[in-house]
Amino acid sequence: MSRTVMSGDEMTWALTRMTHEILERNHGSDGVVLLGILTRGAPLADRIAHIADAQGHKLAVGHLDITMYRDDLRANPTRPVGRTTLPGEIDGKVVVLVDDVLYSGRTVQAALHALADFGRPSAIQLVALVDRGLRELPIQADIVGKFLPTAKDERVRVEVQEHDGQDLVTIERSDS
Repeated sequence: MSRTVMSGDEMTWALTRMTHEILERNHGSDGVVLLGILTRGAPLADRIAHIADAQGHKLAVGHLDITMYRDDLRANPTRPVGRTTLPGEIDGKVVVLVDDVLYSGRTVQAALHALADFGRPSAIQLVALVDRGLRELPIQADIVGKFLPTAKDERVRVEVQEHDGQDLVTIERSDS
């Protein structure tokens, strides 16, 4: 059984607030590159860029595939490889990684390893729509849409219109 913790409207509100925080933290959009972590971080990054654009700020946006940098490939070898697209050089830029759920920190660790292959940003920031806690690595988001403390036997599911046909965040108990 799942319960809704964020509706589509609440997701939009959170992304709008997160966009304003990114712009404020970086004194605008100059030299800032958004990189959405595939799969669901990518459309969130696109939306943040769109919200910023509507406010008169142009944020460069790209998508980062971390599949080959994950430390669980032996356990999940059939994970499909995606495509990284960068909006230009990242050397000397502030890279803002965008992800849907921050949990163990291992996805972010993989993203940091992937970024090292593409250049040397001046700084890396992390934004997550949901921070569910229970970190395994010392990683913390700079900007969070919603803090959602969870138990290990719970699962947070983020659905986005672009992949799932609706915007919704739910939490459910695992069967295991």
